[in-house]
Amino acid sequence: MLLSISMMLLAGMFSGWICRKLKLPSLLGMMLSGVILGPYVLNLIDASILNISADIRKIALIIILTRAGLTLNISDLKKVGRPAVLMCFVPATLEIIGMVLLAPRLFDVSVLEAAVIGSVVGAVSPAVIVPKMIKLIDEGYGTDKSIPQLILAGASVDDVFVIVLFAAFTGLAQGEQISVMSFVNIPVSIFLGIAIGLFVGFLLSKFFTKVHIRDTAKVIIFLSISFILVAAEDSITGIITFSALIAIMFIGIAVQKFSKDVSVRLSLKFNKLWVGAEILLFILVGASVDISYVTVAAAPAIALIFGVLCFRMLGVFLCMMRTELTFKERLFCMLAYMPKATVQAAIGGVPLAMGLSCGKIVLTVAAMAILITAPLGAFLIELTYKKLLRPGKKIL
Repeated sequence: MLLSISMMLLAGMFSGWICRKLKLPSLLGMMLSGVILGPYVLNLIDASILNISADIRKIALIIILTRAGLTLNISDLKKVGRPAVLMCFVPATLEIIGMVLLAPRLFDVSVLEAAVIGSVVGAVSPAVIVPKMIKLIDEGYGTDKSIPQLILAGASVDDVFVIVLFAAFTGLAQGEQISVMSFVNIPVSIFLGIAIGLFVGFLLSKFFTKVHIRDTAKVIIFLSISFILVAAEDSITGIITFSALIAIMFIGIAVQKFSKDVSVRLSLKFNKLWVGAEILLFILVGASVDISYVTVAAAPAIALIFGVLCFRMLGVFLCMMRTELTFKERLFCMLAYMPKATVQAAIGGVPLAMGLSCGKIVLTVAAMAILITAPLGAFLIELTYKKLLRPGKKIL
């Protein structure tokens, strides 16, 4: 295991450095390193690591969502209001509709199977988007109109919406009956996550203010509580649940609200943690990509992905209507809302494991979506943000 971890970290750092030198996003090099080191090419990653790959990826996601919460200013987000809410579900809904229209024509699948594929591909990747938006907030680009905050909020809730739809569609594909309550649970899980996060964050901010402990100890407490929330969400089997990832982000928001000095110091600590977590996340995402499946139906899968991306961009454009954003700013939002990686890596293989006839196609499209949209989206964000957004006040 130790040898595998060392290879992953060194290969990820080196490939990321090479990509930066070539003016490409570093995550592209990390993902490609994961593909090469993974079980479908050189098979150099220890099986014990691959067995806990999902947990490691979730830890990395917790770290980046915590950073987002400690950086995201709710008062700025209130400026955009309605578009932030619409971004949580409109682009994903239109992308799934696009999948239902296009997939049966490109693959031999039914409308329901196309909906399953759409619910896998429809989620954006917080692991790609969040660090990019944090960078924009730090540099002050688009902050005068809260554009990074808008994209941050939408990306965080979008995944919850899509995952619930995925559970519903796969249940229908297996012949299960889907109750109305399973869809009612979407807003319930979001609002419960927000409430729990704000409450826990308020308690933590008071504790950190009154009890003098090192910032490193605060990070350990923060992470431990986050792990408990994720475990609690996984253990709840009833109709009503809550979104642990949204709760984690709102813990950071509450700490920032009630104890600004603590949030600044914690943000610096989590920035350092992200250096290693980012490498492990994208190496393991790359390792989950099965090249043999990807090569089977590459051409129609690529056509399908770019086709449904057009529907997603249309959804983002509709969310921006009747706002003060310029055409360039709207274009940036459309480009920034395309990366996919984490959710697709986590659930792309589930339909195949369930024995659904569309399982291989789902996995192929999910893998291609990761390989295409994650680096492309990150690259376009880096390439365009200084050209399409106006510089505003930097966050110190």
